Amino acid sequence: MTVLVTGGCGYIGAHVVHALHEAGENVVVVDDLSYGKPTRIEGARLYGMDISNPGAAERLAEIMKAEGVDSVIHFAARKQVGESVEKPLWYYQQNINGMLNVLTAMRDADVKKLVFSSSAATYGEPPVEVVPEDVVPMLPINPYGQTKLFGEWMARACEEPYGIRFCGLRYFNVAGCGPVELEDPAILNLIPMLMNRLKQGKAPAIFGDDYPTPDGTCIRDYIHVSDLADAHVAALKYLDKDERKYDVFNVGTGKGTSVRQIVDELKKVTGLPFQEVVQPRRPGDPAQLIGCPDRINNEMGWHAQYDVEDIVESAWKAWQANPEHHIDVETWKQVDA
Repeated sequence: MTVLVTGGCGYIGAHVVHALHEAGENVVVVDDLSYGKPTRIEGARLYGMDISNPGAAERLAEIMKAEGVDSVIHFAARKQVGESVEKPLWYYQQNINGMLNVLTAMRDADVKKLVFSSSAATYGEPPVEVVPEDVVPMLPINPYGQTKLFGEWMARACEEPYGIRFCGLRYFNVAGCGPVELEDPAILNLIPMLMNRLKQGKAPAIFGDDYPTPDGTCIRDYIHVSDLADAHVAALKYLDKDERKYDVFNVGTGKGTSVRQIVDELKKVTGLPFQEVVQPRRPGDPAQLIGCPDRINNEMGWHAQYDVEDIVESAWKAWQANPEHHIDVETWKQVDA
């Protein structure tokens, strides 16, 4: 089997490429390198391209045929909630065109298996504390979530006419690190953003402490990136089954952790005596999102292995291993943050 991974040089993509290699699979990566680096995917052939561009479908189909691809894991997309609110048309162009080109190429190259990187943002603000996959209605509250939900619809529509088997993984807040060289390269997710503020000698920021939650900060289901990578490998195997009950799955722990709890865990792990600051809410952030993992637990036998302490510890270890990010703890303690 040869798996094509779009966005494979990015944070999650590189961990999935690593997991695929560990499982003995051949891997081909397509990435525009806007966030990732080629050194993150040693052992995989890399094709540099932006899959949202006109003509990308034809080039993708050529790659799939030349490399003998029989499966695709599709990550390549824009993913910042606030940015999607500010630039909705660009997000629709990037994410929906990218999905369209992937599906068109799969049709033309006769590739039949697709694992799609979806998102818990598809749920919006559901009326339940722990969200099952079949909650209705699906009402994403930002353009990013809308593009992910539409991507699921697009893939599902291609199953009957083109025989494309589709599995969408809806995950929540991805964090932590496996091998330290696969550290999150972009300062876009919560924990790297907190540590980047520490690197600058500044107090980490919490965006909003007036949400309707116990401590006023947003609550999320944090999933370790290595657990998530294993879920993608499990999803590929699931697509080999002739009888499949479902085509979308939550990937999570079923447990919620607040932003302030993450900040407190970071204090414990780093030993830094910082005091966080509160800034205004970011647009498009729901107060709480926790996923029910029962479906993926039962259907794929996948279970999260890591907790929040593991997540923060692994993220800090990877951050400190990077010379560009390393924080001298003793020097930082002398800074008035």
